[in-house]
Amino acid sequence: MEEHGVASNVARAIMVALDWKSSPDDRKAAYAYLDSIKAGDVRVLASTSFTLVSKEWSSEIRLQAYKMLQHLVRLRWDELNPDERRNFASVAVDLMSEITNSSEEWALKSQTSALVAEIARREGLSLWQELFPSLVSLSNKDPAQAELVSMMLRWLPEDITVHNEDLEGDRRRLLLRGLTDSLPEIFPLLYSLLERHFGAALTEAGRQQLEVARQHAAVVTATLNAVNAYAEWAPLPDLAKYGIIHGCGILLSSPDFRLHACEFFKLVSLRRRPTDAAVEFDSAMSNIFQILMKVSGDFLQKSESGAVIDENEYELAEYICESMVALGSSNLQCIAGDNSVLSFYLQQMLGFFKHHKLALHYQSLLFWLTLMRDLLSKPKIVGSGENSATNPAVGSGHDTERNKILAFLSDEICSSILDVSFQRLLKKEKINPGTSLSVGTLELWSDDFEGKGDFGQYRSRLLELIRFVAAAKPMVAAAKVCERSMTIIKSLFLVPYPAQELVILESMQLALENVVNAVFDGSSVTVKSSSEVQQSLCRLFEGLLQQLLSLKWTEPALVEVLGHYLDALGPFLKYNPDVVGSVINKLFELLTSQPFVVKDPATSASRHARLQICTSFIRIAKAADQSILPHMKGIADTMAVLQKEGRLLRGEHNLLGEAFLIMASAAGVQQQLEVLAWLLEPLSKQWTHLHWQDAYLSDPTGLIRLCADPPFMWSIFHSVTFFEKALKRSGLRKGNISVQTIPASDNLHPMASHVSWMLPPLLKLLRAIHSLWSPSVSQALPGEIKAAMAMSDVERASLFGGGNVKLPKGTLSFTDGSPFDREAYTEPNEADIRNWLKGIRDSGYNVLGLSATIGDSLFKCLDSESVTLALMENIQHMEFRHLRLLLHLVLIPLIKNCPSSMWEAWLEKLLHPLLAHSQKALSYSWSSLLQEGRAKVPDLHGIVDGTDLKVEVMEEKLLRDLTRETCSILSVFASPMLNTGLPSLEPSGHVSRVDESSLKDLAAFATSSMVGFVLMHQCIALPALQISLEALRWTDGEAVTKVSSFCGAVILLAISTTNMELRDFVCKDLFPTTIEALALESNAFISADLVALCREIFIYLADRHPLPRQILLSFPCITSQDLLAFEEALTKTASPKEQKQHMKSFLLLATGNKLKALAAQKSVNVITNVSTKPRNVPPALGTKTDEGDAIGLAGIV
Repeated sequence: MEEHGVASNVARAIMVALDWKSSPDDRKAAYAYLDSIKAGDVRVLASTSFTLVSKEWSSEIRLQAYKMLQHLVRLRWDELNPDERRNFASVAVDLMSEITNSSEEWALKSQTSALVAEIARREGLSLWQELFPSLVSLSNKDPAQAELVSMMLRWLPEDITVHNEDLEGDRRRLLLRGLTDSLPEIFPLLYSLLERHFGAALTEAGRQQLEVARQHAAVVTATLNAVNAYAEWAPLPDLAKYGIIHGCGILLSSPDFRLHACEFFKLVSLRRRPTDAAVEFDSAMSNIFQILMKVSGDFLQKSESGAVIDENEYELAEYICESMVALGSSNLQCIAGDNSVLSFYLQQMLGFFKHHKLALHYQSLLFWLTLMRDLLSKPKIVGSGENSATNPAVGSGHDTERNKILAFLSDEICSSILDVSFQRLLKKEKINPGTSLSVGTLELWSDDFEGKGDFGQYRSRLLELIRFVAAAKPMVAAAKVCERSMTIIKSLFLVPYPAQELVILESMQLALENVVNAVFDGSSVTVKSSSEVQQSLCRLFEGLLQQLLSLKWTEPALVEVLGHYLDALGPFLKYNPDVVGSVINKLFELLTSQPFVVKDPATSASRHARLQICTSFIRIAKAADQSILPHMKGIADTMAVLQKEGRLLRGEHNLLGEAFLIMASAAGVQQQLEVLAWLLEPLSKQWTHLHWQDAYLSDPTGLIRLCADPPFMWSIFHSVTFFEKALKRSGLRKGNISVQTIPASDNLHPMASHVSWMLPPLLKLLRAIHSLWSPSVSQALPGEIKAAMAMSDVERASLFGGGNVKLPKGTLSFTDGSPFDREAYTEPNEADIRNWLKGIRDSGYNVLGLSATIGDSLFKCLDSESVTLALMENIQHMEFRHLRLLLHLVLIPLIKNCPSSMWEAWLEKLLHPLLAHSQKALSYSWSSLLQEGRAKVPDLHGIVDGTDLKVEVMEEKLLRDLTRETCSILSVFASPMLNTGLPSLEPSGHVSRVDESSLKDLAAFATSSMVGFVLMHQCIALPALQISLEALRWTDGEAVTKVSSFCGAVILLAISTTNMELRDFVCKDLFPTTIEALALESNAFISADLVALCREIFIYLADRHPLPRQILLSFPCITSQDLLAFEEALTKTASPKEQKQHMKSFLLLATGNKLKALAAQKSVNVITNVSTKPRNVPPALGTKTDEGDAIGLAGIV
């Protein structure tokens, strides 16, 4: 009676919990009661659950009762004695028999079979051997019982196919071994069920016994689902030996079951060939090739004949093609020994690639990319540990196998691939209805095409394939691209409006660029080994070049495209210097063909075309390398003439100047010095003049006056951006100057002598811009400047992740259009002012940061007070996006490159206001986010943009970006190159073996360790340490990754010095906070580092400070004996790795598995189903953890 009462209470609790009308308190109480039952007496749980699965209860209650039984088996099975477990299993098997006697719901059948499978997994092989005869007997009775047996067989390998944290490694291995040993019984049963019930379904359907046929069909479907559960891991020869592959191949011809069969072939096709693969594996995989090629061949033949194909057949073809791609990408070597099969397979994959259906073409594109990438990649180093099967084309790694497969890639195949690729570079929405292009039935990419990414990604793949084909068959690719380009160009003379064909012309320019790069980048063996091939290639491209040079286009859009075609031939010019002069002359001809009147809005397209032509000079200077050096004087003379005549705008001059810097970098340091002097000396006279600085930068209203003087405003803009280009383009020929190690001697960098006059006015300008955001100044600003200070729509869309707001094309892009052609507008509008402010800030910050990397010129020629005043005076009014930029572009390079002898003079002044403000701002915003659900940042104040949700997303993005950049500062503090004097711990890991006599004063590290310097200066140390503590509590794993190295250095100094205050901080604050950080699931991927920090604190400081032991003993789930056992385990090993494992296990034990970063979430009751049409599966909804509440040690215990 009492048992029935408990069951009734549980049933009521289930209904309350499931009823959406229940109050939150009632639902909470119901869940609490159910949890108490699940955690209470295991026998009460079992009897109650078995009572509730009976038919007298509703389906909802029965379903939950089955899940409670599964919970018991999975987590509490060992609490039952052997006899109880046998009785439990017997009752569960009886449930399987009973549930088929009536028309039960599918979900209940599924849960019943899942329960029996769970018991079999827990008890192991012995119980399975006892159960199997009864399962065979049950499956022979009628379709309902057979379906249930198939369901049970489907759930049996669940812990192998679906990762489960509850299953330890040893148990998983035992399960895998037991199931593998049982395959000789399981597979014949599955094949028998497929064969018997498929035949019965066809027979009954022929007799018009549709209900009986449906029952047999349900068995076939359930059996296929079971087969698919083994397809990922069961030995492939066994799948072939027991007829599973053959049976699924037959079912491909059945409209009712072919998609399930396709799922099987998709899974087995993805199986990678083992390094020690026997002939049985290759034979089975070859059989799969044959089966799929038969189906795909029939489809392609029908498609080529023009027969009508319905959508179901196209769907099947897409599945088959997907499996064919997987086969070829992972197991091509299985058929590489059979020339006829390999050739037939490649022809079929070419057929899919050429198919007019975009979905089929797209699938095969992935295969051709993988194949060509592997065929043309450099051989992997033997012993790298990678399975050679991951390189399908290479197979065992021998060049002979590569060459054999390459031999099958005939000129005809490569030519077809190029033809299709050229056509498909076009997007449906871009083709003008009036164009002369005919694509026939070809289904071009459209915005309506879902599930395959965006067009940009697709086109990048096509272009990559074009490059690979060009590298393999340079002559074929060169002939094709030149022929098609010239055909398109000639067709433009036959149409009344050539600009309508622009999209076709642009797409072929991309193809040409990739072919030329592939042919002339020096990697093509064919080109390098044959001078005859080189000459033939040069003749082809020279013919195209002459065609381009003869064009007399003047329409701006056509001029732009022509410039792009010429710069696409840049690598060709490197090997053919004789034609460089004619290309340069043509570019100048195109430049001067466009009007340059800047005040006429009608000429905006022409101005943009002129800028694009100037960027073509840059691209050609990069690609042509030394071939362009003889023409430098001619280019300079032409520039001088155009400038003298007023036909070269300032932005254009800067771009041509940048091209000159690239040319000079190929000529040597002396040439760079001369070019820089030629380009910068005229700028220095204006830039250093005090008149403009006094007029515009002496008071906060000066910038208002500057905005009223557009010519000078844009002149200043162009000066700053050119300083940036000069710093980037000077120095070493290759690499990023901002991250390279430049020798300290000023003379070694061509820009060193210019820093002293460039930076002082720039600092004044940046200080003036920063002051605009201070309340006293911003209140008095005109409306247009105020509006320009707010975020643009493009910036906000980028924060929100909006993909529909498109930036202007090319390298000249800016937030609201290109500012490079803004020369003399009488009244700059809001967008102009915003672009100007953004450009000055971005380029100005870059100039400062880059100047710090070229030696110590910046630190010698400037005083730290002026830099601090310019950058920090109004830091409390900075928006997060601007502060992040300041940190990234200026502060990090300054810290990295400041000589240690100047740390005292420079870093304290800069870092104190920076870190103090950052800590307060971040702490406030994170507190708002975690407590109120919304970060409060200054950037979006006063902005109403759509929904509150959008604003919340943007605010959180701004907060996380600034948080990570601020933590990057701490990471830089701890970088090895700035901490050469930092001691290292003994690798032996012996507990508490630090010699007290070896400890030093903290001041001893202040000149050889940046972290030591920071800790010696309280005004810097306090906010830095506070940021590190708070970052560990914030839910941002990336920030924790950056701050962990700083914490490690702090711990190291606490261990190595006599500083008691630092030791107190580490033991009292950092140790418990690091453990708190492990309670956040967002820190899972950095958890190993956090455990390592805990280990170092405990091992090296627990005997020198009482708090580490006290903190661990404060946890409720351990006793002092547990702690002693933990310490004893630590002393028994000197391996840091083993000690970390001990620390991890102890922390999990101490907190009752509440450290989410260490104990991944367990989806105990979730059972996945094999869907009829597998697609991208969204993340499970029930697995998200709310990390919004502040989590501390109190929350853990």
